[in-house]
Amino acid sequence: SVDNVGAARRLFAASRPIAGTLAETYLRRRGIPISPGLDALRFHPRCFYREDERGPPMRLPALVAAVTDLAGRQTGAQRTWLAPTGRGKARVATPRRAMGELLGHGVRFGQAGEVLAVGEGIETVLSVRAALPGLPMLAALSAGHLAAVRFPEALRRLYVVVDRDPAGEAAVEALSARGSSAGIEVVVLAPVRGDFNDDLRAFGVGALREAVRAQLRPKDAERFLGQ
Repeated sequence: SVDNVGAARRLFAASRPIAGTLAETYLRRRGIPISPGLDALRFHPRCFYREDERGPPMRLPALVAAVTDLAGRQTGAQRTWLAPTGRGKARVATPRRAMGELLGHGVRFGQAGEVLAVGEGIETVLSVRAALPGLPMLAALSAGHLAAVRFPEALRRLYVVVDRDPAGEAAVEALSARGSSAGIEVVVLAPVRGDFNDDLRAFGVGALREAVRAQLRPKDAERFLGQ
């Protein structure tokens, strides 16, 4: 709804850059480096949380991500409530919730041109970005939304970062079919473990870079890995 879009924009505007906050602690604990180009992410120290309509309202620290459309307009936000130390998510029933208009949109890192990589979760996408900092990326926030991502007009090749679960694999199939019918080459990037954040934490960024390099088109490896 329009109300939710407005609330998402107000929340993001009231949040601060992640440097030096619990949001930075959280990402670093997941093995994700803090690099330039994370402007879509902010931190709110006391973000409103309620278990359900009858539950007492709480104020918890949160990583806040801006969801934007192809024109860069904010249409929504995702909140990831954090533990008081930042070392993991808050111990609540649903530590992650999105609001606003999400379908077709996502959390963007870098400006997409002819090449774009898309995945589900922010942590998964940022794990691939740790290995490929130059590649424009988008987190769709769920398998259902991944299948519905809108393609930039200039897009010629789409890398799809897959999560190894039935919902993730079904979304990749649906997105691949849509891409192919739009004349876009679709290339799947598959992790060794459940998702790329698992791989990053298990094997480190150097090994992840080599694993991803083997799955890229050679000219993209040259362009985004510099070799």
